[in-house]
Amino acid sequence: MKIAIASDHGGFEYKQTLIPYLTSLGYEVVDMGCYSTDSIDYSDYAFPLAEAVADGTVEKGIVICGTGIGVSICANKVKNIRCALCTDPLMAKLTREHNDSNVLALGGRIIGIELAKEIASTWLSTPFSGDERHARRIEKISAYENEK
Repeated sequence: MKIAIASDHGGFEYKQTLIPYLTSLGYEVVDMGCYSTDSIDYSDYAFPLAEAVADGTVEKGIVICGTGIGVSICANKVKNIRCALCTDPLMAKLTREHNDSNVLALGGRIIGIELAKEIASTWLSTPFSGDERHARRIEKISAYENEK
């Protein structure tokens, strides 16, 4: 599976640690920046990542900032993106099973790196359940988006 990962300066160190970890699990990881701890605007990296997921360039994406909040807000502004900010593996599992989320947001200053690894691997390895009630809810989200 081809995935993209992006961060701002607050998530840079986690991004740098997650890339080789996810590669070791067999994922093809595309680094979409940032490339240092110099202060930047998270939107400059979250939007392009979300667009890459939305247009099918990559299958899924992971965005990281200090709290995960800013990047998740940005990603969710892009049509057909369902970004979930997760702070534990159960949230990661359920957002894949129930919401078919396609972007994961993490807070580099909120959770530890080992927990971030566990969340990311759980999220990436959990399939959408396909349950009718969950599919119906996702369709309602898409229909609303298409009305606007």
